[in-house]
Amino acid sequence: MRLDKYLSNYSGLSRKEAKQAIKLGDVLVDQVPAAGPEQTVSEHQDIRLGGMRIAPRGPRYFMLNKPVGCVCANSDPQHPTVIALFAEEEDVSELHVAGRLDLDTTGLVLVTDDGHWSHRVTSPKHKMPKRYQVTLQDPIADDAAARFAEGILLRNEHKRTRPASLQVNAPQQVELTIYEGKYHQVKRMFAAIGNHVVALHRAAIGPVVLDPQLQPGEYRPLHQEEIERLS
Repeated sequence: MRLDKYLSNYSGLSRKEAKQAIKLGDVLVDQVPAAGPEQTVSEHQDIRLGGMRIAPRGPRYFMLNKPVGCVCANSDPQHPTVIALFAEEEDVSELHVAGRLDLDTTGLVLVTDDGHWSHRVTSPKHKMPKRYQVTLQDPIADDAAARFAEGILLRNEHKRTRPASLQVNAPQQVELTIYEGKYHQVKRMFAAIGNHVVALHRAAIGPVVLDPQLQPGEYRPLHQEEIERLS
């Protein structure tokens, strides 16, 4: 690819501005001043404009600690969105949520611009486990773990949920791992056994656990091993 076209594609400069920068000596190719706008380059070379490396932007992957009151959408007429929390990132309109949470649910949300990756994470056929920390209105029933392991028949449905794993930490504090993502599923599962969810927090998706350093509303890029473990 011609150097001026490369700069235009990946730096935000126009072709005219790219040619001018090359002429002024502001562009280095593999630490050598560029020969001219017509110089052929590839994305594997070290190309710098004013000392800053210019390269194609790869897919982006983030984890977010979702706060209460944010909706998992790119825009909403009534509520702040999780995407608005990424205002410092470029092209935030290209980002989307991989696995939504309800307005009043907190915790781990994955955000990306890689549609194929997010489909693998959210597709029911991959049975990606999702672990939730649940605060209940009433003490959990003694037989709840066994009932969840069998699958719960939700209201207005004709087929039980997939078997889920329930861990009781305290009478009204439990952890639930599910392998699907029906509408309001966790809340509906507890409602089906006669209890009510007071607070809900997603702690993990598959092998990726919410970073304890992230405060509500904060995010960080996923590490490469986290991306691969979710793929």
